This record gives sequence, C-alpha cells and structure tokens, in this order.
Amino acid sequence: MEVSRLQILRTDASGMPLEWIGYQEAVKLYYLDQVAYTCGLPICSLRGGVNATSGRRSLLEVNSILATHCPNTGRFKSFRNYTPPLNNPALFRRDNHLCLYCGQRFSRRELSRDHITPVSQGGQDIWSNVVTACKRCNNHKAGRTPEQAHMQLLAIPFVPTHAEYIYLQGHMILADQMEFLRAHFPRSSPLIARSA
Repeated sequence: MEVSRLQILRTDASGMPLEWIGYQEAVKLYYLDQVAYTCGLPICSLRGGVNATSGRRSLLEVNSILATHCPNTGRFKSFRNYTPPLNNPALFRRDNHLCLYCGQRFSRRELSRDHITPVSQGGQDIWSNVVTACKRCNNHKAGRTPEQAHMQLLAIPFVPTHAEYIYLQGHMILADQMEFLRAHFPRSSPLIARSA
C-alpha cells in the first residue's frame, strides 16, 4: 500500500478512538514524544538520516494504532452526548450504500440524502431523520413522508456513536484497527455484523 494512503487510528491514552491521521502526522507525534503506546501491527518503516556520532541510520516503525497524550482534549471532551457532523459520505456508509426504500446497492454518485419527514413539513437535517436513497426513489417520494408516498422504509436510521463515526470516516481499515474500533461500538450497533 502506498505510504501516503495509510491511515493510522489515533486514540487517547485510555484507548478511546479519536481520529484518523496520516503517516506524516504520526511521525510528528512520535517526534514530539506524544505517543504513549502503540497497538496493532507496524504498517510502515521510515528511514531517516545517518547519526554522525553512532554512524547508524535512524528507523521509525509506525503502528496502525497510536495512543497519544492529549493536550487538546477539549476537542474530544465528552463522547457520551456526542452527535457527529452529518455528511453524505458517512451517511452512505452508515446505510451500506443501500437505498433504504428499494434495497438496492448504488455507487456514491447515484445516491442522495432523503429526509424521512421532509424539511418542507418541519423535518430536520439530523441523523435520525435522514436515510440513503437512490435518486429514483428520492424523486418518487418527493416532499412526502414514506407513509404519504406509500413507500416502506427498510431500516430505522440511527445516530452513530463517536467510535462508529470514526469507523464511517475511515477507508481501507485494517483488520487490527477494525477489531479495536468494534470493541468500542455499542452491543446493539447495526455496524457490528457488517464490520465482522
């Protein structure tokens, strides 16, 4: 895998997932002595210059999961009442790229965000009121509720927890990272079966 495409799971020192970072940010954390410990497997080895005193070339192995000392914990204060920002890529991943009306899988460009209770009827643009819909179904439903449009909703939308949102934001998640994240999902998470 290309080093520039690698993503490292950053956690706080207690092991709570915080965010995905690139290898350059990971190297910076090592350099600033912010890494408390590592988990997972080494995913890349970076070589530096030759030490003038020892004559040895420096080597840094970056692991897939880095637990860090968090001086900026204000940004990640409370995960208990956390509501992640709503965006289409995360929404489409939450719903597994399925139209929740016809049940077919689509590419990202063929999907849209549908408001179960339309905004025109007082519905909000929040996780619990939006689902992934293909453009055909969304156009058919138009400004109506599923009941008004005589359409069956195939799943109940949910608000992802912080750990679930981290999962939804990732691409090419490694097995050890997935196992680590899954341990932080609620037992009732619809994402558990999908990520197994």
